[in-house]
Parts: sequence; C-alpha cells; structure tokens
Amino acid sequence: MLPAVLIVVGTLFDLLTPPSFTGSPFFSAAPLVAAPFFALGATLLTGCFSCLAVAGLHLRHGTTWDAESLTELATVVTVAGLALVINRVVRRSGRQLASAREIAEAAQRAVLPVPAERIGGLDIAARYEAADADALIGGDLYAVQQTPYGVRLAVGDVRGKGLGAVEAVAVVLGAFREAAEQEPDLERLAQRLERALSREGARRDDLDTAEGFTTCVLAEIPPGHEVVRLLNRGHPEPLLLHPDGTLDVLAPAEPALPLGMGDLGVWPDRTQEWPFPAGAALLLYTDGVTEARDAHGIFYDPPGRLRGRIFPGPEELLSALVADVRRHAGGGAADDMAVLAVARPGERQHGRRRTVPVLHHPHGV
Repeated sequence: MLPAVLIVVGTLFDLLTPPSFTGSPFFSAAPLVAAPFFALGATLLTGCFSCLAVAGLHLRHGTTWDAESLTELATVVTVAGLALVINRVVRRSGRQLASAREIAEAAQRAVLPVPAERIGGLDIAARYEAADADALIGGDLYAVQQTPYGVRLAVGDVRGKGLGAVEAVAVVLGAFREAAEQEPDLERLAQRLERALSREGARRDDLDTAEGFTTCVLAEIPPGHEVVRLLNRGHPEPLLLHPDGTLDVLAPAEPALPLGMGDLGVWPDRTQEWPFPAGAALLLYTDGVTEARDAHGIFYDPPGRLRGRIFPGPEELLSALVADVRRHAGGGAADDMAVLAVARPGERQHGRRRTVPVLHHPHGV
C-alpha cells in the first residue's frame, strides 16, 4: 500500500500547503517504491497515477504551462521511466537467483536423497538445513544403508563450500555406499573412505582439495543385538536419548584425525560399542549445530538442551532440535546443519506399541 499512500500524501501536501511547496518528492518516490516489489504492470500504473496527480494539481492551480510546473512533471515522468527499468533489472536478477537456487537444491537432493522412514526395523529421520537461503551449497553429508552387517550410518562434514565441497561429498558417499556392503567392520570401512579421499586429492591439484579433510562418524546397528557401534573421525559426538529423558554422550575413548589427513600420521581405527535399547534414539549431527552461537557468543550445547526431554519419534526430535538451534542463534545459523536420528521402536504390548507422553523442556523450549 505504500506507493498509493505516497500519492495520496503528496496530493494532500500540495493542496494544504502554500504554492511554494510541492508534493513532487512523494510522487517521484511512489514508482521507485513499487519497482522492486510490484510486477511491471503495477509499476507502470503507479507511475501513470503519479504523473496524472502532478498534472491534475497544476491544472487546478492554473499553472500547467509554467516552466517550473513542466520541469516538475518531466522529473516525475523520468523517475517513473527509471522505475520501469529498475523493475525489469530486479525481476531478471530474481529469476536468475531463483534458477541458481533451484539448481543448487536439485544437486543437493541428488547427492543427499532423503532416506526411507523405516530401514531394518528402525525409524529413520534425516534433514539438511541450509544456514541461509542464499548461501552456497555446503559440505555436510549423511547416509543410511541396510547391509548384510546391519544398518550402517554415516554423518560427516567436508571442509569448504560450493561445488568443490559437493564433489567431495559425492566421493565420500559413493565410497560409503559401496564399502558398507562389502567391508565386515567399521575399521575397514573407514579405511576405504580414507583411500577414496586420497585418490580424489591426487586427481585434483587445487589447494582446497590438497588441504581438504572430512570429519565423519560411522555407525553400525547389527540385527538381533540392542547395541550400536561407532567409529569417530574428528566429528561431534553422537547422543543417545533414552525413553526416560536421560541422555548419553557417545564420546570416543581416543580422539582421531578426520578423514583425508592420513599424511599427518597413521593410527589404528577403533570401534566402540554402546547399548542401544528399545525406545532409545541415536542422534548424529554436524558442527552447524554445535557452533551455533547466540547474541552473547555462547555456543549451542546439544546435551544440555536435550537432556530431560522426550520425543515421540525421530522426526519430532529433529524438528525440535532445528527449531531450538535457530532460536538460540537468533533466527539464523552461521553454518549448514545435517542431522540424522535413528530410533529403535519401543516394546509392544497386546499388539500395540507402548508410547511415552511428551514432556516439555523446563525452560519452555
């Protein structure tokens, strides 16, 4: 409504003030305001109304053919013409940005397809949250695959952004999908990913690839056993949320360097095993969650924010987590987030799943 309001205000200003005052600034501003927000027809209509208002006021005052009146009308006409040009430029840029965003989103979805809601008897939910609608494609990744050794998971974060990061993500995920079916343990799976990144680094000679690395956590949930096995390569520790609201941080006994940094040292990968009982949920995430900061520079603390809360399923867990992170960061985030939740269904009684009521966070989050 602002362009129309400006025209009305300009008309009243011209009528209610002495002849030495003019409302032409309001008439000039109206089409300029309309240009970036309205369609071409609406911008043209706004410019026409502004010009008609100027001409009508001078006709009422009997000053139509005065030099000052003609100059004022020419100014409004010129500004209205510029508004049409601005409208075209803005619309064309908007279409180009929308096209680039759609291509980036398509590439992201092709590389990171959404997993099925149920795999190997487990409830699955995954989400990729961009830090900014106009941000470059990030290097966060996740994968879920049912294998002869159980359901295997990977969550990681490739150094960098843009198409180079997406290429590295494709390399890691391609190697994971092949090796997860073949390698009998997570140690050998991690080495396959390490070799795949090394081959990619040798194939390309740019600095980002040479200095690139990928933090990653690999998980395996074997069939018939209520356990989860983890191998962590420099990634944020996963969380295990129990049905009573308690929470465990699954930290590795020994820290390890990320994938792609094998030139700095060689050490044996070690898989650790934790209980994964019925009703519990395993949560894996990238550093976009842990590095989100509030206005005071305080980092988001997933264990502290999630402890004591109960969620009916993995999808609700991810929705609450993402919303809480964005609220903590003041509505935005500095980095992309990839989050993956796997829940082992609870016990069934009389053919129905036992459910637990949802409790609210003590701080109302």
